[in-house]
Parts: sequence; structure tokens; C-alpha cells
Amino acid sequence: MKVDDITLPILHSKFPQMKTTLKLKVLTLLYFLFVTINSELNAQAPENQKAVLVTGASSGIGLKITELLSSKGYFVYAGARKQADLDRLNAMDNVESVRLDVTKWDDINAAVETVKKAGRGLYGVVNNAGVAIFTPLIEVEEDDLDFIFDVNIYGPYRITKAFAPMLIESKGRIANISSISGILAGQFFGPYSMSKHAIEAYTDALATEMAKFDVKVSAIEPGNYNSRIVESLVKRMEANDKTFDNSLYKAEFESLISGYGADRSRFKDPTEVAQAVEKALFSDNPKRRYMVVPNEGEGTVTITQAMRELVQLNENQGYAMDRDALIQVLDNMLTEANK
Repeated sequence: MKVDDITLPILHSKFPQMKTTLKLKVLTLLYFLFVTINSELNAQAPENQKAVLVTGASSGIGLKITELLSSKGYFVYAGARKQADLDRLNAMDNVESVRLDVTKWDDINAAVETVKKAGRGLYGVVNNAGVAIFTPLIEVEEDDLDFIFDVNIYGPYRITKAFAPMLIESKGRIANISSISGILAGQFFGPYSMSKHAIEAYTDALATEMAKFDVKVSAIEPGNYNSRIVESLVKRMEANDKTFDNSLYKAEFESLISGYGADRSRFKDPTEVAQAVEKALFSDNPKRRYMVVPNEGEGTVTITQAMRELVQLNENQGYAMDRDALIQVLDNMLTEANK
């Protein structure tokens, strides 16, 4: 039965003197109200609400992603480890906290079951959980490398593998939080940059493989934004009684920490990063990479380094391209990117 089959007789019986044109206007208004309310109810229904898993959602970039997506009406499974963080996340609208340590298969398997039982399916995964280690490569301990690789590399691998069947079913999206350190590398950033360079390669290979299933994969490369990643690094060093008193780089490291600092509150809020994640997840044609930096300088340094590597690759190799050929390649890529 159509809505006008119900409302038109009611209007005739209740308001017999009302002009037909006015009745039609009232009917039209009622119809649009009905459609709007019905659409909102359907959008809020679990089966129609796109769901996204965000790892490392307790603070910084992960928390900002959770806040933004949930405020836009998406449902977020927010991964965290500490009970206080789980309780705080669970109190948010459109959010269900999930105990999730990306290094523990028991947590991951339990998270899969939680998402399955909820009945919403899963449209997106945001591999955000990450840690940092800033240490000279000739002095870094193997257990420190194991720690950072376990979280930053194996974490996304484990999460994506576990949730891949649900993402394939939904023809969904994967957003890997990389870093401009996936392009840059410098003093003491070796372990962290190694892990983020790996995520760049992981994203490219995964995107090629998942294209068969219409699942899109993107890397998000943030610059320096406000987060707790350095604070967590300092706490781990203190907990393990690690210092640089005997390091060959003692002065340089102390200078780095004093300049870089555990307190990152002076850096911009990472809302821009969360907005890039939203685009990667829900735009019709997501980009492979979203570099998001808080200032022109970080962007220029990163792009310059990418171009420097291109020049170094091409330099004096047996089939080196000349300047005109390189510019032609660049022009072709810009044309393709702007389609």
C-alpha cells in the first residue's frame, strides 16, 4: 500500500473543505517526512550501518579516527588493551570496544568472533596500532627489533589475514597507517623507518592481491602530529632500565629527545589524518597513498626524498633514462593521477 492510499482519504475525511491543491501539498510534505524518517531508521539499522575495525584506538591517531567515524554514523570496533581504555571507548556512541593486542592470536580470534556475532559484517580495517624505537642501528638490541616488527609489521599482517574473509564478502577497504618515515630514514629512526618501509611494500602487494576481490587498500602517511607514541617509547625504556649513558651517540640522542620530546602536545591535532582515513575507506575511488603532513616543510622533504631515490636508482645504470624520458614518465603519472 502506498502512503497516499492512507493519507489522502484521511485528509478528505478530516478536512473536507480543504482545497485539492493544498491537500496535495500537505500530502507531499507528509511523504517526504515519511521517506526521511524511514531512511534514517534504515541507516541506523545494524545491517545497514557500515562497520570498521580500528586497532590502537585508545589514544592519538587511532582515537581520533574512532571519534570521527563514529560521529559520521559508521560503527567502529575500537581495539585497545587496557580495561580503562576499553570502558572509555565503549561509552561512545556507535562504538564497541574490543580487547585487542595485535601481537596475540587469542585476542585477534576473539575479536573476529565478536564482529561476526554482531551481525553487521565488516566493511573496513584500519591497521593503526604501532610503536616506536629510536636507536642507533649498530647498538639496537635484537629484542627491540622483534618488539617493533611484531607490532608494526606482523600486527597488520595478522589483523588483515584474520578479517580478510569478511572484507572480501563486503568488498570493503583496508587502510594501513604508515608514516612519512616509510619514505624517509635518518639518524636513530632506523628501526621505525624499517617497519614503515615494510608497510609501504605490504600495502602495494596487498592492494594487487585484493584487487581480485574488489577490496581497495591504501596507505596513510602522517607526518608529525600529536600522539603518545614517543611517550610510550620513553616508558618502555624506563621500564627496561635502558639508557644511552654508554652509547657512542649519547650526545646526539640526548639532543634528539630534548628537541623531539615525549610531549607531543605542541604538534597539531591529528584530525587531518582521520579525515584521510575516512576518504580511503569511503570515497568512490580511493588513492593508494594519502600523505598527510602538518606543514609544507614536511611535505617537501618527503617528496624530495622520493625523487632523490628515483635519481639514485637511475644514475649510471645500464639503461638509464635521460631527463626528457624521466619528465615524460612524471607527466604520464600526473595525468593518470588526475583522471
